[in-house]
Amino acid sequence: AFYFYPDISYYIGKTLNGKEIKDSDDFAMFLLDEAHVGSVGGVSFGSPECIRFSYAASEAELREAMKRIKETLEKYA
Repeated sequence: AFYFYPDISYYIGKTLNGKEIKDSDDFAMFLLDEAHVGSVGGVSFGSPECIRFSYAASEAELREAMKRIKETLEKYA
């Protein structure tokens, strides 16, 4: 499997676009709704402060996903 698992604890407890981020599952849903990027919260893996992304995709798709995530999160910086 090809995954990376960043810590997103900075966002836990924040409200982003009216959505309270209680754990990484909430953050994963936020990214899906706002950036249209799929991920899996770390709650299922015993790490509620992390989120899991697969990088089994083309370089172009990965660049686009990272661009969307960056643009979305910059709105709330």
